[in-house]
Formats: sequence, C-alpha cells, structure tokens
Amino acid sequence: MTVELIVNGHSHRLFLEPHRRLLDVLRVDLGLTGTKKVCARGECGACTVLLDGIAVYSCLVLAVECEGNQITTIEGLEHDGELDSLQDAFVQHDGLQCGFCTPGQIMAAKALLAEFPRPSLERVKLGLSGNLCRCGAYPQIFEAVLSVGAGDCGLGVVDRPTSSQPPIPNPHAGGS
Repeated sequence: MTVELIVNGHSHRLFLEPHRRLLDVLRVDLGLTGTKKVCARGECGACTVLLDGIAVYSCLVLAVECEGNQITTIEGLEHDGELDSLQDAFVQHDGLQCGFCTPGQIMAAKALLAEFPRPSLERVKLGLSGNLCRCGAYPQIFEAVLSVGAGDCGLGVVDRPTSSQPPIPNPHAGGS
C-alpha cells in the first residue's frame, strides 16, 4: 500500500507492506540509521522516536499507522548543522560512552522535557526508565537532561507539566 510519512519535516511517499515496522522503514527505506535496532521487542528503547511529540518505540509501531503523523528521529533535531541543546548537553556532561543508546535516550528526553520543562531528578529517572544504557552512564545522562530542563544541574527543581494531560505510562517503569 502507498503511504505518505512525514519524517523530520519532509514528506516521503512510500509503497509499504502493511506489516513493516516504522524502525525498519526509517533505517532501510529512508536511510535514517541514527534510530538503532537492538531488541526489536520494545525492551531497550534504542529505537525511540517521536510520533507527534510522544516518545514511542519504533520497533513496536507499524509504519502504515503513522500516515499523517509527524515523525521525528535523532537526525531531525539538528538545526543548520548545529546540535540541539539536548544533544549538546549529552556531549558536555559525558552522557554517552559507546553512544549506541544515545539517540533513543535523547528522543525520550525530548518528549519528557516537552511535558515537564523543569523536571525533578525522580521525573527524569522515571521518564527514561524504558531506555537502557549498558555502559552505565545513567548519572551523566540524568545530569545532561536536568541541565537542559533547569539551565543548570536542576537538582531540587519541582516538575511542572505543561498541560493537564497525565504522562503516558512507561511499561518498564514498574509502579506508580
């Protein structure tokens, strides 16, 4: 079937089989390999992208279901060749070691900061709990996100949602 996907602000008309996952279409058909393919089961978060501003695991989403939605990948964050402020914060705070999980971590953090511009440390931990870092760079990742949210280290900042919408539950958060 023919679908039109809007990825990083650009329209792409593609003929796709209905069972194709968004992850595979992004990587294979569109060449956007910043979105990583690791578990392909929604367990690691490396494939996180934004779908209309909401963080989703692209390995669990059928591409044909995304027609008419805005899809943002890690490649869509840079502006005029400059890193997004969150990408820059990850670099400044050493929020990456091998870098493999970094695109998914950043995309999940973008969604979190859109909902909670000044998150608490606990909110950041909860918001990124579905994204695994096998190198163990969590303290630096949290520092990077908090620095963007608060303009500094962000510790002690109370999170305030930007809307009355409750946050989308994370299946990996465990509790609350």
